[in-house]
Amino acid sequence: MTIVSKALFGAFALLMAGAAARADESVSAPKSQGEYLARAGDCVACHSVPGGKAFAGGLKMGTPLGAIYSTNITPDGETGIGGYTLADFDNALRRGIAKDGHRLYPAMPYPSYAKLTDADVKALYEFFMKQVPPVHQANIKSEISSPWNMRWPLAIWDAVFTTGGSYINKSDRDAAWNRGAYLVQGLGHCGACHTDRGFAWQEKALDESGSDYLSGAELDAWYAPDLRGNPRVGLGGWSKADIVAFLKDGHNRHATAFGSMIDVVNNSTPYLSDDDLNAIAEYLKSLPAASAQAAVAYNDATTAALHSGHAKEPGAAVFTGTCANCHGFDGKGFAPYLPPLAGNPVVLDKNPSSLINLVLNGSNPLVVKGTPDSYRMPQFRQQYSDQEIADVVTFIRNGWGNQAPAVTAAEVAKLRKQTDPSSDQVIVLKMR
Repeated sequence: MTIVSKALFGAFALLMAGAAARADESVSAPKSQGEYLARAGDCVACHSVPGGKAFAGGLKMGTPLGAIYSTNITPDGETGIGGYTLADFDNALRRGIAKDGHRLYPAMPYPSYAKLTDADVKALYEFFMKQVPPVHQANIKSEISSPWNMRWPLAIWDAVFTTGGSYINKSDRDAAWNRGAYLVQGLGHCGACHTDRGFAWQEKALDESGSDYLSGAELDAWYAPDLRGNPRVGLGGWSKADIVAFLKDGHNRHATAFGSMIDVVNNSTPYLSDDDLNAIAEYLKSLPAASAQAAVAYNDATTAALHSGHAKEPGAAVFTGTCANCHGFDGKGFAPYLPPLAGNPVVLDKNPSSLINLVLNGSNPLVVKGTPDSYRMPQFRQQYSDQEIADVVTFIRNGWGNQAPAVTAAEVAKLRKQTDPSSDQVIVLKMR
């Protein structure tokens, strides 16, 4: 591989940059359109660190070639974006080009933000310049060594894999659907996590015209689930009201937020209007399943075997002693706080990363508008071996009518090595 091709690959690999820690924000409602849009974009999640100032940057993001750090986007004139004009801000936000002309790594979701309207870009600019307190904090240089840190290859990547121009309403769709599409594709940048990546780490589709769009993807030892209409591993069994409840509260009768979605719920979606949440739900419910799969038919044979003590499958004893108290012997959970396991899309997914990660490391707490959730998944990485965790996950994936591939101890060991236990720390930062 030549130096040029390696540099291109290195730039592409940076798309997989992820954040292990996030900052929770203040509980007050947005005071301006710009602040509302910043909430919708969840800007504070990547541009803040626990214990730091909002938007001051410094969040470490791992990549295969070394770590990069989010930048200071407060209006400080020396270390932030205080010297940015509206045109400079627009160029960075929608085109991935900083004021001095260098290309931003696509960890910044400018392929999605490209769809923002001029009016929304201006509102965001005014919020960051007039409402966000300036913080004098120097940006941290990336840990990517030369020549892999060259940025010019990103210009080629941008030319091939991004599309310019704001979102254009579809004339055959109503206003709510178009609003939902704008939020999901643009500010929400949902595809950045939920759309699979191609050979150059580009999102395989940027909107509903591609069947890969929002069909699920692995990211940072989690699997961001399918958001299309698949009845087994997607949102086929969810109503619009279920989607709204999940975005507003972080849980519903089907599921509870985990992984990076915790950040979204803690910082973003509960602050959106009911109209916008319903618009997002309408758009997501319009996306057909990427493949034909039947819904799970519940079977109570597992419940009967557990109650009688005759469940002899590996993992049954661990489930009885550890999992049943919260998720029920019948696998139906105790909605909306303790999710069901029977028919749960995360349980059924072909990629078991999220389920393994949850059992190993538990989940971070939900803090919806300042109120911590009383229920959360504990971690069991110290309590059980790789084989025991593999067995109980396999048991869950094949109980109560579930049918999903078995999990191996090697898969658990790999994730155990890659991940750290979830932190109980909850940081509250003010956006302004």
